[in-house]
Order: sequence, then C-alpha cells, then structure tokens
Amino acid sequence: VQLQASGGGLVQAGGSLRLSCAASGRTFSRYIMGWFRQAPGKEREFVGAIGWSGGSTYYADSAKGRFTISRDNAKNTVYLQMNGLKPEDTAVYYCAAGVFSYSPDEYSYWGQGTQVTVSS
Repeated sequence: VQLQASGGGLVQAGGSLRLSCAASGRTFSRYIMGWFRQAPGKEREFVGAIGWSGGSTYYADSAKGRFTISRDNAKNTVYLQMNGLKPEDTAVYYCAAGVFSYSPDEYSYWGQGTQVTVSS
C-alpha cells in the first residue's frame, strides 16, 4: 500500500482543515487507517484511527470533539476533518495503514506527511 497525504496548510486559530490520504492498492479496505502527527522536537503521536468499514473510530484526547476521521473505501481515501484548530495542533500530519494501535510502531505503511500550521 502506498499512501499520499495532502490538504495541509496555514490556518488561523479556530479555523478548519481537511486532510486527505489517498491509497494505492486493492487491499486498502483491509487496513486500519491511522493519523499521527509530529511537532518539531517531539515524538510522533497518535491523533486517531478508523476501522475497516469506518464504523469504529478512535481519537486521542486532544482530538476528541474537534477532529473527525472518515474513509471512503471505494475511493481508497481516508480523511481527517479538523475543526477548532489551535496553535498546539501545528505539526506534520501522517497517515498510516496497519493494525490498530496507539503506537506508530504497529503501522506498516506511511504517507509522506503534510504540514499543518496554526497561527495564533
């Protein structure tokens, strides 16, 4: 599976962005899809994940109530809708495919990352 993340950019605090992650390969629907982020000088951290059918979603506490993950298996794409963005959300955001875990180590495939910058 090859993953391509897009949709990042510069936004003011309180604004919204929607990240997309397009996957190649016919096995996309078999994978848990996760979103992680990494700020400068910090470890990569879990943002959220979504199950095979999209019926189950999991979020970090920092994302609950503000971020929504969805997927369209027909389009081999997973989305991260981010609302109410805060400066502390500034990071490079990565999509990943694998088995469910809060740890990045369990995800086998990674996109290249897309920069999200939130100004105060």
